[in-house]
Amino acid sequence: MNKTKIEWTELSWNPITGCNHGCQFCYARKLSHRFGRSFEPEFHPDRLNQPFQIKKPHMIFVCSMGELFGDWLPDSWRDRVLDVIRQNPQHTFQLLTKSPENLYKFNPWPANAWAGASAINAPMAKRALDGLTKTYARIKFISAEPLLGDLGNQDFQSLSWIIIGAQTNPSKQPQQVWVENILGQSNNIPIFMKPNLIWTNPLKQYPNEFYRQHNTSDEEKTVNLF
Repeated sequence: MNKTKIEWTELSWNPITGCNHGCQFCYARKLSHRFGRSFEPEFHPDRLNQPFQIKKPHMIFVCSMGELFGDWLPDSWRDRVLDVIRQNPQHTFQLLTKSPENLYKFNPWPANAWAGASAINAPMAKRALDGLTKTYARIKFISAEPLLGDLGNQDFQSLSWIIIGAQTNPSKQPQQVWVENILGQSNNIPIFMKPNLIWTNPLKQYPNEFYRQHNTSDEEKTVNLF
């Protein structure tokens, strides 16, 4: 369990690492290879106890260095991770996948788990929303980061949150019209713009139900809530 530089969460927890999606700009694969580690999917049962060791409530991003819902993983690995989440209701666990079609298989979701799907262009957005619509989670979100294309016309009303960000390493900003299209269709869904997105008055909003009251400055607590 580590503190993370990912701006929309607090800690990262990686009981499973590695991924077979092969995304071109995968930061996790680059980081693993930089430290001479394999990026083949791997289960780390010795890390399952880490959430129990932190008593104060935290936002925890699960498998920031891997894919929890890939077809290649044994269900037993996921089941053990989800069991730990259920046993730690003091924390809020954020799960993000590029395999949204598999999310519904784990219904009903733990009450303290957010279901998220990556959506960097229109086809991925449709796939993400299709998968999330079938998923019984209290908080559902998409991460348009990096936003590499227009998400098109989508029905975002099943969502509780949208993250938008630019591409890093190599750096590339999305077209302004792509971001404006998301904002125009969001209908008061909370939006979190990552700092790497160049934007006037960037939004830093969270879902109201699980808004972080702890470890926040007075300035952060004044952001718009829904």
